[in-house]
Amino acid sequence: MRRGHASDTSDEDRTGLAHDEVREGHPTVLPALATALARELVRRVDEDHRATGEAHRSPTPAARHRLAKCRAGNADALRAIVRRHAWPTADQVGAPASTAALMILLHAPDLAFQVVCRDLIAQAVADGRCPAPHHAYIADHCAVELGQPQFYGTRIDPVSCCPYPVRRPETLDERRRDVGLAPLAEQMRSLRLSG
Repeated sequence: MRRGHASDTSDEDRTGLAHDEVREGHPTVLPALATALARELVRRVDEDHRATGEAHRSPTPAARHRLAKCRAGNADALRAIVRRHAWPTADQVGAPASTAALMILLHAPDLAFQVVCRDLIAQAVADGRCPAPHHAYIADHCAVELGQPQFYGTRIDPVSCCPYPVRRPETLDERRRDVGLAPLAEQMRSLRLSG
């Protein structure tokens, strides 16, 4: 989705996302529902990890199809959660489930949905309801997918094993520090050791 819509258009009209009752400016989720949402998000990420592992071990068309189907289904489920309850923040569903939601979002095949959620996550981070690295990862993801330089250097080109272009590289490590990320050189060292 592109920014710059008419100001008289509601969030729901622009994004197709509605929200539960809002208390203190934030949608509320009942504790039992939050627990169920958390379990579902974590279960879906575990399913993605299994499908990804299978696709790497046996890169057949069938395995790639199962992975794509898994990710599309996960994205549909996350879209329904966001439509009904807003972004699943760490204060609502817990940090592991909120991170699981971010992983699902990063693998979603719908850039427009990712951009909408990027903005929801940015607000949640500003309100202290989500970890700052969540916004760094989705902001970089969206920037790269839109053909723009990334802000935090979290996206690495798998061909060159170097970060995709970064906006103002001279201040990159300061921005990374501000959101709780290690310096880029440390991230790259860690990737080389694990790769």
